[in-house]
Amino acid sequence: QVRLVESGGGSVQAGGDLRLSCAASGLTFHTYTMGWFRRAPGEEREFVAGLSAGGALDGYGDSVKGRFTISRDNAKNTVYLQMTALKPEDTAVYYCVATSNGSWRRPDGWDYWGQGTQVTVSS
Repeated sequence: QVRLVESGGGSVQAGGDLRLSCAASGLTFHTYTMGWFRRAPGEEREFVAGLSAGGALDGYGDSVKGRFTISRDNAKNTVYLQMTALKPEDTAVYYCVATSNGSWRRPDGWDYWGQGTQVTVSS
């Protein structure tokens, strides 16, 4: 059974930083592309970041490019999302995702989803 468990969410003031972690189990982690989506209240799910299995290729949503960084530790089966210069509009539930071969920017391109972790940014 595949499990993706997010942690590190919380409340922060605008301009602050947070680092999310996602511990994966039940899959051959180093063969999966990993990523993050988010969903703000009343909004559609939004692609945040993706990182290829070997870590050589990454991609970001336009709204977070230059502020967020995705990384992974294949020895620990963990993917991270370092978020800096946070803005109130970054407030959302953040989901860890995994795919063996999908389209990164589409929600239906991902095979597995975590339960999500709340990030709240106050102005």
